[in-house]
Amino acid sequence: MSKVDEITRDSWIMSTFPEWGTWLNEEIENEEVKPGTVAMWWLGCTGIWFKTPGGANITIDLWAGNGKRTHGDGKMKVGHQMANMCGCRNMQPNLRAVPFVIDPFAIKQVDAVLATHYHQDHMSAEYASHVLKSGMTTVDENGNEIPVPFIGPKKSVELWQKWGVPADRCITVKPGDTFKIKDIEIVVLDSFDRTCITTTDSQGPDREDLRGKCPTDMDDKAVNYLVKTPGGNIYHSGDSHYSIYYAKHGKDYDIDVAFGSYGENPVGMQDKMTSVDILRMAEALRTDVVIPIHYDVWTNFKADPKEIELLYNYKKDVLDYKFHPFIWDVGGKYVYPTDKAKRQYHYRRGFEDCFEEEPNVPYRSVL
Repeated sequence: MSKVDEITRDSWIMSTFPEWGTWLNEEIENEEVKPGTVAMWWLGCTGIWFKTPGGANITIDLWAGNGKRTHGDGKMKVGHQMANMCGCRNMQPNLRAVPFVIDPFAIKQVDAVLATHYHQDHMSAEYASHVLKSGMTTVDENGNEIPVPFIGPKKSVELWQKWGVPADRCITVKPGDTFKIKDIEIVVLDSFDRTCITTTDSQGPDREDLRGKCPTDMDDKAVNYLVKTPGGNIYHSGDSHYSIYYAKHGKDYDIDVAFGSYGENPVGMQDKMTSVDILRMAEALRTDVVIPIHYDVWTNFKADPKEIELLYNYKKDVLDYKFHPFIWDVGGKYVYPTDKAKRQYHYRRGFEDCFEEEPNVPYRSVL
């Protein structure tokens, strides 16, 4: 049988997806984190992998899904949070704009699965399935072997359990809670995700009527995390909007690196922080480095992070900023504080071993 006869749609998918294969899985496994540092990888959207010198591996918001794959009937579910927010009915054109850089089924070790909230692009049933079926374990504060825990606010825990994650594997957290994972300590903080407030249990016509009601369940729906590591304190803001309460978090905690969900909001929608918001968040948190995330994934919220840098350079002297932005790329590694001075990421370019072997060319003048 010829090669073209052997090829099918299924064979094409299996040979090309995920687009990065296990390249990043292997990189993370092989990374030796030096004392006094923390290594992080951006997995897309707000997904971050953390690895420490003490061998702690945790993920926050690892997600292995996609957005729209068909025009369907051209209509959004009437109870979708964005339909609730702005009263729209036409299909949101949110196609996934970046490749899958990690294979969730090839992950060999993780010590905790964390979620900031329960929106579909921040949790992964595929990842949860693999963690459960693989039998992965970790150790508790006393060194006892335990199954890998799933940690998040109440609504995230409810979703995990709906998928089949046992209740005794889940830890429900709320602002003010703290817990330890090997050489990491995590402080649970307030979320400012107002899109989450407009999320109802039903997305159908029977959705809850939120009009005129004062919401009281933010802490059940979403949280932010401060990840204290041997290399520094990392603030993960989930999908939080801008809030003046960032200043309270900045006064209460030493923050070295802050992640903020950035994007270009379509007219009639307010779901991401703008470039101004990202700078205000960084200033309020008193962080050393601010890193925009989430702008990568949705085609209809696409934004240029260079706008943050441009505005930063315009304002940094007059406002005496004590921080600077770092522009990352999905799949890239960032080590703190080793990379603290860096301003922009670039994928490894390779060819470091050039001319270690004699080139196989007709003559040198061709080079």
